[in-house]
Amino acid sequence: MPDTPTEKTPLWTGSLLSFLRWLAIGLVLLWSLAALILVSARWIDPPTTTVHVQRHLQAWIHHAPYRERYKFIPLSQISADLQHAVIAAEDTRFYQHHGFDWHQIQIAAEEDLEGDRTRGASTITQQLVKNLFFGTGRSVLRKGAEATLVPVAEFTLGKHRILELYLNVIEWGPGIYGAESACRYYDETAARNIGRQQAARLAAILPAPLKRRPERMNNYSSIILKRMGQMGW
Repeated sequence: MPDTPTEKTPLWTGSLLSFLRWLAIGLVLLWSLAALILVSARWIDPPTTTVHVQRHLQAWIHHAPYRERYKFIPLSQISADLQHAVIAAEDTRFYQHHGFDWHQIQIAAEEDLEGDRTRGASTITQQLVKNLFFGTGRSVLRKGAEATLVPVAEFTLGKHRILELYLNVIEWGPGIYGAESACRYYDETAARNIGRQQAARLAAILPAPLKRRPERMNNYSSIILKRMGQMGW
């Protein structure tokens, strides 16, 4: 009886499967590295972030002058008014959620459907992860990867450290990163000395730090001050 011929897998199919396997391994390794960095960030202050590197690269490509101001300081050296103003501006439910503000996500989705979107739904934790690892680009893939790291940040870092990291690495203007650098640049004083009015104006520029200036943020800073009052601050 003749042997039944064995079907051979086409060469391109085998190559595709091999590529997909190695791609999956690479993605898992990258995710593991990011998770390890988040765990280490509980004790180690990050020397830089993806946003910092991105801005350096953009300046180099466009042959533009670039000076980075970045100084990491403990949360205890950042005035309570500035901490409260940033929370009121960026994430009013920061101490209530576990990384995702589902209530704000629902509101944002409804506003999208009505074409009347007024603010984003990203929490401070999400923005921290984005700044550390993904830069300022927007894509569905980035959002998906970000979403898998947010629980890691919440679990390993805790709210105090998340806020400390965020206030120190966030972009506050061209080459200006962190509360201390922002306060020194805009108000010529240390972050510990910033008052309510100054804090609200600084927080008001965070959604668009390369375009906004604190002295032009009177209207939005008034809204932030009102939110602070409503939150008991």
